[in-house]
Amino acid sequence: MDTTFFSTSYFTLPSAPDRPQLDATRPKGAVGERALVLGGGGSAGNAWLVGVVAGLFVAGLDVTDADVLIGTSAGATAAAQVSGASPTQLLADILSAASPQRTAPRGTGSGRAPAGSSSGYLRRTSGIIAAAADPADMRRRMGAAALELEEASGQARWRDTVAARLPVRHWPKRTILMTAVDARTGEPVVFDRHSGVDLVDAVAASCAAATAYGIGEDRFIDGGYRRSSENADLAAGCGRVLVLSPLGGRTRHPLEWGMELAVQVDELRAGGSRVETILPDDDSLEAFGNNMMDLSVRPPAARAGYEQGRALAGQLTEFWR
Repeated sequence: MDTTFFSTSYFTLPSAPDRPQLDATRPKGAVGERALVLGGGGSAGNAWLVGVVAGLFVAGLDVTDADVLIGTSAGATAAAQVSGASPTQLLADILSAASPQRTAPRGTGSGRAPAGSSSGYLRRTSGIIAAAADPADMRRRMGAAALELEEASGQARWRDTVAARLPVRHWPKRTILMTAVDARTGEPVVFDRHSGVDLVDAVAASCAAATAYGIGEDRFIDGGYRRSSENADLAAGCGRVLVLSPLGGRTRHPLEWGMELAVQVDELRAGGSRVETILPDDDSLEAFGNNMMDLSVRPPAARAGYEQGRALAGQLTEFWR
């Protein structure tokens, strides 16, 4: 296949105490032929991602063998999960889990509860986005707001919650990129196994919604604020890119910022990548309901994703293989 690759940038985080100043300009491209991008989307989105991957798998298409896995927020959780267990086992775990006693609002990474209600969290963040001059300003403002709400007492509990969701708690020997944002500087961050950051911490940081998550002296917020809920641009350099977007590629940011998934797909294709996207179908959207942070919708979201994955496997086989 004749393709022209282009590079992207991210920085990794060496372990403390020898951590140098972060360098966001150092070029780093995704290495590999196939990239699987797993986007954010709350508890329902995480379950849907697992369902889609399981449906593809059962129908004969294993997309977990991607050379590069890119996960954001709920997608970071899913990336760690599919790297440590079979998709069918992950699906079975969701479907067999006991129904929650209550449906508290959750963060975009399927877990950490934002301060206040879900609607209140959306109002606050929408106000920040509206007041921001550009994406960098928005990230700084989001970080500052998250630092004000930081709950030191909840840090260990949140880390334990994330760890319990992961079938393995150490980075696998493959390329997995997980996004976050430095809460103090607003700079984008991408963690990988060379970052000096534990896998559990990387997932917890990528899923940190309203409150900042601490790793050593550093503080991070949800990777969905890096560029989008998918951050598919990190797949630049890969010949084939499959994007699973629980939020359907939508964005709350001004369109002139160019942060929506469609813009990233166009950029990837302009660089020579072949790109396919899977967005929730009508049955999946119905399963999500009106609150994707509701734990009780995980089983129906996973089932809908499974059926969608099974239905799409034949169309994607030539593309992926």
